[in-house]
Amino acid sequence: MADRKPPRLAVGELDTLLALLAYQRQSLVSKVEGITPEQAAWSPLPSGTNLLWLITHVADAEVSWMVRRFAGVPTDVVEGPPAAAPAGGQIAAVAREPATWDEVVAQVAMAPGPEALCAGDDVRPPVNLRWVLAHLLEETARHAGHADILRELIDGRVGR
Repeated sequence: MADRKPPRLAVGELDTLLALLAYQRQSLVSKVEGITPEQAAWSPLPSGTNLLWLITHVADAEVSWMVRRFAGVPTDVVEGPPAAAPAGGQIAAVAREPATWDEVVAQVAMAPGPEALCAGDDVRPPVNLRWVLAHLLEETARHAGHADILRELIDGRVGR
């Protein structure tokens, strides 16, 4: 697989953060392309970390931070430790991504700017939208790196 390069932009702060986050998300999701559901749920680690859990965890983090914490809207998302395979498996995990991303983009579009504070009552100390997007970017990039290693162990595939 050819290595995809991150976007190079000369745009505003929020657009830059969203573009880099989208790039990292796509890099993560691409790690389950072309493998079996069993391979996507396989883990060589005592923690149980697997490709499906990583994708589900990142989507859960996006909903938790952008919807519950930033927008202040209650959700039923519960972030938890790695599991053997998330409910619905590979297809459900990948299918959830576009809707989750649309929600992230919608919340950013509704915000008055990067200084907007989280409306949720469980964020102490308070953080702003800039921090939330930067946190999601570092969290997604971290887990995309984990996915790189897992995919290479599965079938030798490397690249973003």
